[in-house]
Amino acid sequence: MQEWREFLTLQSHEQYFQDLALRVTNERKRVLVYPDPENTFKIFASVPLAKIKVVIIGQDPYHNGAATGVAFESTEETVPASLNNIFKEIQSDIGDIQIQGRLSNWIDQGVFLLNRVLTVESGRPGSHYGLGWEIFTERVIKHISDSLPNVVFMLWGQKSAKCSAFIDKRKHLILKAAHPSPLSAHRGFFNCKHFSACNEFLKKHKIDIIDWNPVKVEGEKNDRNIIVKGRGEQSRIEHSGTEPDFGY
Repeated sequence: MQEWREFLTLQSHEQYFQDLALRVTNERKRVLVYPDPENTFKIFASVPLAKIKVVIIGQDPYHNGAATGVAFESTEETVPASLNNIFKEIQSDIGDIQIQGRLSNWIDQGVFLLNRVLTVESGRPGSHYGLGWEIFTERVIKHISDSLPNVVFMLWGQKSAKCSAFIDKRKHLILKAAHPSPLSAHRGFFNCKHFSACNEFLKKHKIDIIDWNPVKVEGEKNDRNIIVKGRGEQSRIEHSGTEPDFGY
């Protein structure tokens, strides 16, 4: 399937994206930027467009080196505070799950974890807002909304909430809450019950619900088939390791 390849290539030809790429490249020459260039667009290589069931939108990558190119996922054994709060809410809402930094089981089931901004300067959270990422992620969100039926969008934080303007509310479920950061989780993230609401919506539309364990439990069935026609198809994006070249 060519969905992400065609979309990303189209964006790369636009002036806003060329300006963005130049700004990020210049920042990488000047300071340490996360994630590494080869991982900046990792989520697009990890979840084919046709397979997306849930979109979770965060803010910007971890600024301490733990960013993987997948929002909220961590390279570290110690679970970051925001991700830990997500797990706390899942346990309160759904039940016990394993706790760890990688979110491979979510990705495998079609959970698309996207930050509002895809890069950040080391030690400076929010430093890459205004470089142009917002235009790109708005277009990503609109593309998903236009291309698929019955997707659950979880918008966490004020900046993410603004993305609802690009989502067709007539066919998708939009769930808004505070960001799970320790600075804001108690102001509306805890007890939001997004995870059970998500599964209720998917079940209603005859789509396999999400197993919210971050990794697949050994011996547990994890049926990845999607009932809605056209959303179980596989695709893959190769990366060349350079930025912003998508490898096509």
